[in-house]
Amino acid sequence: MVNFTIDELRGIMDKANNIRNMSVIAHVDHGKSTLTDSLVAAAGIIAMANAGDARLTDTRQDEQDRCITIKSTGISLYYSIDERFKIPEKADGREFLINLIDSPGHVDFSSEVTAALRVTDGGLVVVDCVEGVCVQTETVLRQALGERIKPVMTINKLDRAFLELQLDHEEMYLNFMKAIESCNVIISTYRDELMGDVQVYPEKGTVCFSAGLHGWAFTLTKFARMYAKKFGVPEEKMMGRLWGNSFFDASTKKWSKKQVTDDGKVLKRAFVQFVLGPIQQVFNACMSDNFADLDKMCKALEIEMKSEDLELRQKQLLKRVMQKWLPAHDALLEMMVLHLPSPADSQQYRVENLYEGPLDDATATAIRKCDSSGPLCVYISKMVPTSDKGRFFAFGRVFSGTVRTGHKVRIMGPNFVHGKKDDLFCKSIQRTVIMMGRRTEAVESVPCGNTVALVGIDQFLVKSGTITELEESHPLVNMKYSVSPVVRVAVEPKSAADLPKLVEGLKRLSKSDPLVQCTIEETGEHIIAGAGELHLEICLKDLQEDFMNGAELKISDPVVSFRETVDAESDIMCLSKSPNKHNRLYVKAAPLEEGLPEDIDSGKVSHKDDMKLRARYLADTYGWDVTDARKIWSFGPDTLGPNLLVDVSKGVQYLNEIKDSMVAGFQWVTKEGVLTEENMRGIR
Repeated sequence: MVNFTIDELRGIMDKANNIRNMSVIAHVDHGKSTLTDSLVAAAGIIAMANAGDARLTDTRQDEQDRCITIKSTGISLYYSIDERFKIPEKADGREFLINLIDSPGHVDFSSEVTAALRVTDGGLVVVDCVEGVCVQTETVLRQALGERIKPVMTINKLDRAFLELQLDHEEMYLNFMKAIESCNVIISTYRDELMGDVQVYPEKGTVCFSAGLHGWAFTLTKFARMYAKKFGVPEEKMMGRLWGNSFFDASTKKWSKKQVTDDGKVLKRAFVQFVLGPIQQVFNACMSDNFADLDKMCKALEIEMKSEDLELRQKQLLKRVMQKWLPAHDALLEMMVLHLPSPADSQQYRVENLYEGPLDDATATAIRKCDSSGPLCVYISKMVPTSDKGRFFAFGRVFSGTVRTGHKVRIMGPNFVHGKKDDLFCKSIQRTVIMMGRRTEAVESVPCGNTVALVGIDQFLVKSGTITELEESHPLVNMKYSVSPVVRVAVEPKSAADLPKLVEGLKRLSKSDPLVQCTIEETGEHIIAGAGELHLEICLKDLQEDFMNGAELKISDPVVSFRETVDAESDIMCLSKSPNKHNRLYVKAAPLEEGLPEDIDSGKVSHKDDMKLRARYLADTYGWDVTDARKIWSFGPDTLGPNLLVDVSKGVQYLNEIKDSMVAGFQWVTKEGVLTEENMRGIR
């Protein structure tokens, strides 16, 4: 039974301090969707018994079949926090709204992760306790810290450590320790000075231990609360003792920092004795169907078991007992509410990274204050297909102001430049809805700090964009993806009559995925570029089944595009004469300095920069000659690429007359290089 109404949800949306926007990020198959299920079940959307198997956030049929997440899915959940838990000082009441986005783990879909991270403020990093921190964990953490997102961590799949591997408890502790340390190394490597220390520590409550499939989890606060009464010490002190090198000697009733006592007795670590010990006892009792012991434990731990629960056996019984004793949602919610920032806090430090315009204008100030009565600013991060074929919801987040149904707004695409009219539309919003996994719920208006889906503006946006109401407002910065579309296939319809369908289908496909690129070559082929084979396979399946109503396609083998470059300066000066033999061109090629092509790609150095400022940057960072750096004629290919045409001539007359022809020739040759007719890169 769903334990909240849409009106309650809408009521909390106005309390900016009681909202948490978070995404679940991790390596492939570390248990993101399974863990999300416990949270969804706690809000009453699915039954507790199905939590872990339903994977509600995997909304597409192929996601359920392949058991992987492909698209990131948003869901809004309402919770009222129990009286026993502390709540943050700024919070208004005990009701909280959590906008949760479950993201994919495959490297092929890391563009979906980027889109999810942009609209959230906190990240739950899931790490498998058996495999530890993996490659993709590092990639997604790096993306998150780049967007200034505060991480909390959960070590997942504990049931495997107890049941399959049956590890020694001390060894388990060391495994957890290693995972947390590797995670903290990544965080401290990529951290942002403004955010302060965002490393995760179990004794501070920012690390959770969970088993997503069985739906139980705990943080050390849970056990500290339990033992603080028993030992008669404050909770904070107990938290410190439950992790790290602290040992309890039961015979003398004293705590010590050393594992071996003076009389040679080896002590158990507190975490092993007081946390893993009781869990292991429950596991043993359930798996061997020992009801006498189980009954004793349930009384001691104050767990109420119903008669039908006691009819379950082994794993089912274990799942039920653990869910009652250590419910996953309690631990995760407490961690999110206490340790993840609300929009009111996070937008203060995120505004610099997000807003392109001056940081003291009306829009930037409203974003910083998270002001729902200020000027509107919404960032649309991705398009979500609706049940209506070919139409999309624009999914994003309100950063300032309030977005309403029927609101007339300015829609700015990714190529919009402030003061110009390109890529700009003024339209009104037909409906505002909130995403609830597979369903959507219509609401009248959505204030800032919340995620929202808008209907009726999908035909004016390609993949992402900014929506504002004031003419003075600048757009928000475009997203940077950590992967680029390099695997390409050519598609053509089997029967020529389906060509219009294909063109229309490609338009819709490029909307539905943040990364995929659909282009038409000079030869007239339709090229689809994706991040990897899996990504392409999913895109082509969508294209055929959803966007072209099952028309058949001929698909070529995947091709990876290459780049050409030079690795040393030309040893001779090349000479070319003009057709009338009166002008001579002397040209040399040399590789660009290490790191400069990346700077050009990321937009640190671009053709829009002020000439003198750019020259100063190149001279300071890469040791260029200032006069040369001021005479960069062109960037190529497409006037944006990482190749430079530099004029180093001294005292030559009428140079400007040939500049246009030189630039055109340069653009052409950098687009189709001499070796294999691929783009060039990193040449001066």
